[in-house]
Amino acid sequence: MKTIQVGLNERAYDIIIEKGLLPRIGADLAERNIAKRYVVVADSHVAELIGPQLMASLHGAGVAAELITFPRGEESKHLATVAELASKLARLGLDRKDALIALGGGVTGDITGFLAAIYMRGIPFVQIPTTLLAQVDSSVGGKTGVDIPEGKNLVGAFYQPRCVYIDSAVLLELPEAELLNGLAEVIKYSVIYDADFFEFLAKNREAILARDLAVLEEVVARCCAIKAEVVAADEREADLRRILNFGHTIGHAVEAASDYTLAHGLAVGLGMVAVCELAVGKGIFAKEEANRVRQLIADYGLPVEIPAEFANEQTKAFLKTDKKTVGGRPFFVLPTAIGKVVITDDVDEALVNKVFCCS
Repeated sequence: MKTIQVGLNERAYDIIIEKGLLPRIGADLAERNIAKRYVVVADSHVAELIGPQLMASLHGAGVAAELITFPRGEESKHLATVAELASKLARLGLDRKDALIALGGGVTGDITGFLAAIYMRGIPFVQIPTTLLAQVDSSVGGKTGVDIPEGKNLVGAFYQPRCVYIDSAVLLELPEAELLNGLAEVIKYSVIYDADFFEFLAKNREAILARDLAVLEEVVARCCAIKAEVVAADEREADLRRILNFGHTIGHAVEAASDYTLAHGLAVGLGMVAVCELAVGKGIFAKEEANRVRQLIADYGLPVEIPAEFANEQTKAFLKTDKKTVGGRPFFVLPTAIGKVVITDDVDEALVNKVFCCS
């Protein structure tokens, strides 16, 4: 078992990583005594696949718990879903001494965390991420929220979980597309923070893609440790935490332009390649290093070229509605070396146009 603490003083919490952890979560929650009763929130697919095992763990430990669901997919990540789930909680009689459990991927974690933040003005919640992307990124750090037509995650709150449980064994059942979706975020951590981790990912590509759980646990633990360190230093993204948006400014634009049919991780991968080119164009990042990043992303089976139908002025317009835009100017996280980045809004329009293939 690996335990990483997110150091936020009285709101500090543990990230527990272990193969086969799921059946033991009930006993651990009973010891932690976070709430007197829990409602597990999961999408329809995860509820059927993993829900019974978690509910058996909770009930077996004497933990009072019920399960509610919502339709699977990014298209459920909107305010209407939150309102419908809140009504379900009210009908169940949930009160401030109760808590939620997010069981699933990033969509479930974002919806459940936001719901916990606003239901009765805030109740506790716990994260049990079941995808690689959620395990290494979205389940840690307290960012919650939903999409609106104007952009991704524009309505939300910073709201920290009480605990994060990561069972690496669930990755064995993960569809290949979901594994790749998470690997883009994994690569992100290496480029922004840890050159040695970048080399580790290059050397262990075959083991990672083959889902060697010992190696995957090491990957998940390193990503969580980096994010925990960054979040502890800057919880609300005032400064350092913004480096976690590497690849996301352009990635979110492409994702929005696809009407969210392009997976988040794949969009972030495209965004990382693009901002490496921006950094080269600004003269702050060597072309050879940009090529190394591009090659690693490609070696993991991720796309590296923005699809032609999204490489246009219309996609570029989504930059103006990104959360990281101030006064109409988007901020970019640009690499200066593998393992080091800077945050700037000083990017020539011509360079951005070049990325989007527009004039």
